[in-house]
Amino acid sequence: MSDGLEGLAGWPGTHRAAGWRTVDGRQATTGETSWRFALASVTKLLTATAVLVAVQEEVLDLDEPAGPPGSTVRLLLCHASGLPFDRGGAVSAPGQRRVYGNPAFEVLGALLAERAEVAYPDYVREAVLDPLGMLATTVTGSPAHGARSTLADLLRFADELLRPGRVLAPETLAGATAPQLPDLDGVLPGFGRQRPNPWGLGFEVKGPKDPHWTPPEASERTFGHFGQSGAFLWVDPEAGVACAALGDRPFGDWARSAWPSLGSSVLAAIR
Repeated sequence: MSDGLEGLAGWPGTHRAAGWRTVDGRQATTGETSWRFALASVTKLLTATAVLVAVQEEVLDLDEPAGPPGSTVRLLLCHASGLPFDRGGAVSAPGQRRVYGNPAFEVLGALLAERAEVAYPDYVREAVLDPLGMLATTVTGSPAHGARSTLADLLRFADELLRPGRVLAPETLAGATAPQLPDLDGVLPGFGRQRPNPWGLGFEVKGPKDPHWTPPEASERTFGHFGQSGAFLWVDPEAGVACAALGDRPFGDWARSAWPSLGSSVLAAIR
């Protein structure tokens, strides 16, 4: 019986791995599951989870001021603070546009370290990585794109997103994966302007986006993130499955078709 992962063999690059896990405990993997890959922007999922733990611990509040005047922790997480894609000052008023970018997560990492009185990488390790057994994952440098991990570890994280409770309370995850300011338009990097461009609290929400990097059969509630390094993780709560892939070929035209195709095969296999 197919596990849906056969398509990985045709992907470009030297090192690659992919796998899936279901809410009822089934799983499959292929490739170099212990190779440590750059996560690029998939790092944002780890940072967002650490921020949400801090909210649970009352170290931070989602609606406290943070970032540009008028912005909050919530708006930073959902890319609606007005900060730009890369660097510089605000490019819009808070809450008016979905401007995906790295600076918002740099602000969040600094704020988390200040409030918790511990270095950002140490807080992520203590709050997220160690409790989930992600011992091969390292978070250094940027809170937006600085992590490295293995497929095995990323699937451990995915299991928490399927069955929360060890790190995130179920109600915390439900709130984080619900669209925030759901009617905002914006550009999804690599896939163009989306109207609307829904986003959760650090987690991208598929919604009605088209084109998209997840399989077309996935529900609109599907959430996750991808990185320019060639990494992605998505969770479809309606299908009860999480799928992750890692590689050393950066995102490009090849991924726009290969990633959704692999996801479609996975959904067909588990069903």
